[in-house]
Amino acid sequence: MIPATFRRLALTGGSALALISLSACDLAPTYRTPNFVVPSSWQGQAPFAVATPADMVLPANWWTMFQDPLLNDLEARATADNGDIQAAAERFIQARSLVVAARSELLPHASLDAGASDNKQSADRLFRNGATLTQTSEDYGGLVSWEPDFWSSIRNRVRAQKQFAQQRAADFAMARLSTQAELARDYIQLRGYDAQDAIYEQSIGYYERAVRITENQVQNQAAPRLDLARAQAQLYTTQAARLDIQAARQVMEHAIAVLTNTSPSSFHIPASPEFHFIQPTIPTDVPSTLLQRRPDIAASEREMAQANREIGIARAAFYPHIALNLNGGFEANGFDLANLANSLWTYGASLHMPLFDGGLRRAELQRTWSAYRETRDTYRMKVLSAFREVEDGLSLTERLTKENAALEQAVKANLATQNMTMTLYQGGVGTYLEAIVSQENTLESRIHQVEVATRLYHADVDLIRSLGGGWAVKDLPTMDQTLSIAPLQYDNLHHPKPVGDVNASQHPEQFEDLTAPDAASRIPTHK
Repeated sequence: MIPATFRRLALTGGSALALISLSACDLAPTYRTPNFVVPSSWQGQAPFAVATPADMVLPANWWTMFQDPLLNDLEARATADNGDIQAAAERFIQARSLVVAARSELLPHASLDAGASDNKQSADRLFRNGATLTQTSEDYGGLVSWEPDFWSSIRNRVRAQKQFAQQRAADFAMARLSTQAELARDYIQLRGYDAQDAIYEQSIGYYERAVRITENQVQNQAAPRLDLARAQAQLYTTQAARLDIQAARQVMEHAIAVLTNTSPSSFHIPASPEFHFIQPTIPTDVPSTLLQRRPDIAASEREMAQANREIGIARAAFYPHIALNLNGGFEANGFDLANLANSLWTYGASLHMPLFDGGLRRAELQRTWSAYRETRDTYRMKVLSAFREVEDGLSLTERLTKENAALEQAVKANLATQNMTMTLYQGGVGTYLEAIVSQENTLESRIHQVEVATRLYHADVDLIRSLGGGWAVKDLPTMDQTLSIAPLQYDNLHHPKPVGDVNASQHPEQFEDLTAPDAASRIPTHK
């Protein structure tokens, strides 16, 4: 015969092993990232030099490839202070807090309760039988509760929240890349406006000289007044076009000010007549690596992983849930609480198993499966769109480079034609109609060449953005790193320790006053 004590121990051990085996039950489907058949190389071929193996990855500060010091200063300022980037960082911090909140359900919850009351009863109440009219009662106790996670419902919530935090980290990287690309595009556009303004200024000076020459020709009766009217009309039209470019330049400058967290009224970038950016060497790598370098693709994949965990949570609702509770304390009159006779306690377990809910749980399970398939479809379209954006960038940079080279030759030819026709007109050999046509062609070709060059550098920025801008999935925090605090941590709650490449401002209250009188002196400028 086996003693009763050993039988109880055996039963207890068996129950514990059963609970452990149940607690390891994960009802979420096995998750695998979809595998797509991707081409071995890109169809479009940009006119870039072949990169060496060490240069096959874009640098994190990719804008430095344009070799413009002021652009570097502006990008550094925007990356550190831009409000949209900081807001994305705060959303990541909030997601990390949700991880801690979800994980707290895995641990026992304990609380303390205390109460005191002074009670008086009516002297005329029934069945008094000499009982006292007044009575003081005090009670102190504690409660501990815990739900064993037999079906991994809580753990799947924790995993889903961790994946959501990783998604927020990828969203932050995408917001940062988008802001950096937008700033680079705006700065290139501003320099394009500067170049156009310089061309208009040169043309206006040339047209003013042409008006004076025509006036002399008219006074000497060597030309009709029609030539003078044509020269004046061309001058005034060009002056008006220059004002339009100057207005667009100011608007673009205001946009750059906002991106760099600066008040537009106190921000100014000195004009530069030269439009010379270094054509960057952009390593395109192979298409398969694009899935690891695009923050938006990483965010979409993490969303798909969360949807997979939601299926496990919905499945767990079909199984019984057990909760354990322990409550104890003291209740007595006055200061006699420490007496063991005044102690009280309760412990027990509760089981919840819905039998009929009108199809509620089945509908929820059906919804989670559909939501998962939706995220798969979204992920697939995100990948295809990324491939398209890279191919678009490669095609644009190739065609625009050739177009820009052709326009540079056209500008040289038109300038020569403009000078020759004006010389012939002064010599009385040519007509002013020929001169004015050559002048219009020269101005148009010069402006068009700057516009195409601007589009070319915009295409470079867009291609860099479509390639991920130097970001990689390895920059994401791991699932364990998403936890912002430990269960017994009570300090450093204002700002959790940074993880991954997400940088949130530690002292937002120290941001400079954008309306301060000396704000303009703190704006980085390039002279």
